[in-house]
Amino acid sequence: MRRRLTVAILGVVIGTLLLTVAGSLLLVRRAAFSTAESELVPETDAIVTLLSTVSALTDQRVVRLLERAGAFDHIALVGVSPAGTVDHLASPLVPGALDVPALQQLRAVSGNVGNTVFVAHPVFLNTRQMRLLAPGIPPSDQAVLVVTRHVANPVNGVLYFLAVGGAVLVVGAVVAALLARRISAPLVRSVEATRQIAAGNLAARVPTSSRDDPELVELADAINTMSANLSRAHGLERQFLMSVSHELRTPLTSIRGYADAVAEGATTDVAGAIAVIGSEARRLERLVRDLLDLARLDARQFSLDMERVDCSDVVAAVAEGFRVEADTLGIEVLCPTPAGSGLWVDADPDRLGQVVANLIENALKFATDRVEAGAAAVGSWHVVWVVDDGPGIAADDLPHVFERHYRSDRVAARKAGAGLGLAIVAELAAAMGSVVDVDSPVVDGHGARMALWLQPRSAPAGGPLDHGRGEGGQPADSAPAVSPPWPAVG
Repeated sequence: MRRRLTVAILGVVIGTLLLTVAGSLLLVRRAAFSTAESELVPETDAIVTLLSTVSALTDQRVVRLLERAGAFDHIALVGVSPAGTVDHLASPLVPGALDVPALQQLRAVSGNVGNTVFVAHPVFLNTRQMRLLAPGIPPSDQAVLVVTRHVANPVNGVLYFLAVGGAVLVVGAVVAALLARRISAPLVRSVEATRQIAAGNLAARVPTSSRDDPELVELADAINTMSANLSRAHGLERQFLMSVSHELRTPLTSIRGYADAVAEGATTDVAGAIAVIGSEARRLERLVRDLLDLARLDARQFSLDMERVDCSDVVAAVAEGFRVEADTLGIEVLCPTPAGSGLWVDADPDRLGQVVANLIENALKFATDRVEAGAAAVGSWHVVWVVDDGPGIAADDLPHVFERHYRSDRVAARKAGAGLGLAIVAELAAAMGSVVDVDSPVVDGHGARMALWLQPRSAPAGGPLDHGRGEGGQPADSAPAVSPPWPAVG
C-alpha cells in the first residue's frame, strides 16, 4: 500500500510538473511575441516618420544602420500594387501573412510568422526618396515599410525547467514517501488489530499517536470501541450462558430429585413433591418463553394485535395477579390508579400486560416493603409506571438496565434471573411505538421507577384496531423530560 501511495503521489507531482512546464512555455512564448510586437509597432512608426521627413537621405546606409541599432532582422520597403499583390517580401514572410486590404486603406498591420514578428506600415515617399530607397517599386504601387524581429524560442530554456523539475521531483519523492508512511502506518496497525479481533483476541487495540491524522485516529477509535463492545458482549454472553445454565440446572435438579423420590417411594408427601415439580416446571417454561420471545423479536416473527385499550385496566389487572406472590414475599403491591380511568392508547393488550408483568416482577426482586404500579397522563403522553422502595440502581448501571443479559452485582436481588425480562420490555416497547426509561433513586437515595411512555388516543368509537401483525407505529426517540405526577414510594 505504501508503494502504491508513493507512486500515486509521484504521478500527481509529475503530471502537475508537465502541465506546469507546458503551460509556462506557452505563456512565455505568448508573452515574448506580445512584448516584441508592442515594442516593434512604435519603433516602426518612428522609422516611417524618419523616412518621410528627412530629405538628406541619399542611399540605404541609414536603413542598414537602423537595422543594427534597433536589433531588427530586416527593414525593407515593399510595394503593394492596386491589384493587391505584394513584391519583394523577405523570408519567412509571405503575401498571405499580410492584411493587404488594410494596407491599401493605409492602416498598419502586425503579427508573426513562426518566431518572426513583423510590422507593415504604409509610408509616403517622394519620387527622389523612392528612387534612392526602393528603386524596384513601381511608382503606382503603395510603398510599405516592413520591419521584422526574431523572437528567441522559449524552448531554449527547457534545461532550466528540467533542472527545476528534477529538484521538485526529488522533494516530491521524499514528501510522498513520508506522507505514504504517515497514512499507511495507522492503517496497517488497524488491519493488524482487526485480524487479531477476528481471530478471537478481543483485547486487541489499535495504538494511536498525536501525529496521526484526525480521520485515522477516528478510525482507530471506532475499531477500539468495536473491540470493547465485542469484548463486553462476549462477557455478557458468557454470563448469560452461565445464568441460563444455572437457571435450567436448578429446577431440573429439583424435578429429577422429587421425581426419583416419588418413583422410588422415598417420600410420603407425594402431593408436595408434585407441587414442587409443577412449580419448577413452570419456572422452566417461563425461562424458555422469555428466550423464545427474544428470538421472535429479533426475527420480527411476532404479531401485534393493536387495539384501542385503557392502559389503566391492563395495569390494574396485572397488579392484582401479583398480589398472592407478593404476599408470600412480604411485599405489598399497590395500584393507586383505578381501572377505567380512560387512559386510552393503541397497543396490544397482551404485550402491554407482558411489559407491566415484567416490570413488576423485576421490582419484586429488589423491593423492601412496597411496589406500586399505575398509569397517568403526563403532558401530551400517557405513562405506565412501576416503582419500588428497594436500594435503587447505581448511576453507572442505569444506561444498561434494558440490555440483554445485563445483571448488576452491586445490589443483591431477592431472586436472580437470566437478565431477559427488561430486555423484552424494551423490545416490546419499541415494537409498539413507545419508549421505556428508568429513574433512580426516587426518594432519599433509594428506590427505582420504570416508566413506559405511550401516545394518548381518544376513546374508541367501537371495535379493535388493525388486528393481525403490525409494528405499532414509529417509536419515540426518548422519554419526554417532564416532572412525573405519580407518587414516590417512601
